[in-house]
Amino acid sequence: MRLHKEGKSTLIIVGIAMIIINGLLCYNAACINTIQIISIGFSVFLFSLFVNFFRNPERITNASTYEIIAPADGKVVVIEKVVEDEYFNDERLQLSIFMSPFDVHVNRNPISGIISYFKYHPGKYLMAFNPKSSTENEKTSIVIKSENGLEVLMRQIAGFLARRIVCYVKDGDTVQQGEEYGFIKFGSRIDLLLPVNTKIHVGLKETVRGGETVIAELST
Repeated sequence: MRLHKEGKSTLIIVGIAMIIINGLLCYNAACINTIQIISIGFSVFLFSLFVNFFRNPERITNASTYEIIAPADGKVVVIEKVVEDEYFNDERLQLSIFMSPFDVHVNRNPISGIISYFKYHPGKYLMAFNPKSSTENEKTSIVIKSENGLEVLMRQIAGFLARRIVCYVKDGDTVQQGEEYGFIKFGSRIDLLLPVNTKIHVGLKETVRGGETVIAELST
């Protein structure tokens, strides 16, 4: 299993802490007891959860110029028209994907193009599936402008457990569809703000795979 670079330091710290705790339990006991067995079992289970969270599987992107792929693994929780007042200042179609702690948390570019807008917003840490999280939570907003002039706004939104948003792109960068552009730790959400005439290919509560699932198609 390939691990994401964002998880290496976390796994080292968690691993060392577990070794120390279990080592002290064993050192202070004359023989193996029930508490030690439970502690070791729980440590292995917890460490496995961390490893699972920071996995970074290979993904193959096959999409046309106008197709939009899922920027993350998770469940579609919002498909609705909204008034976007940060960048476009008009009506847009919002599609939101909720990432549980058990999903892959790598964030990928939904289309190819140039980063025409980038802004970080400090904020709260409401549950990521809460509708208010789109406006009130800590987030990073990015707009990708395709070679055809169409623009897609993405928001990485922190959740109740997510306390760190990582973004690897900046204003003016050229990005490729399916390539990694960020990571969010421990439960989060991504909003896509699309033109209102975008054709959606997924439904509410549908599970998608980042870098692979075609979730929408831009109209020319």
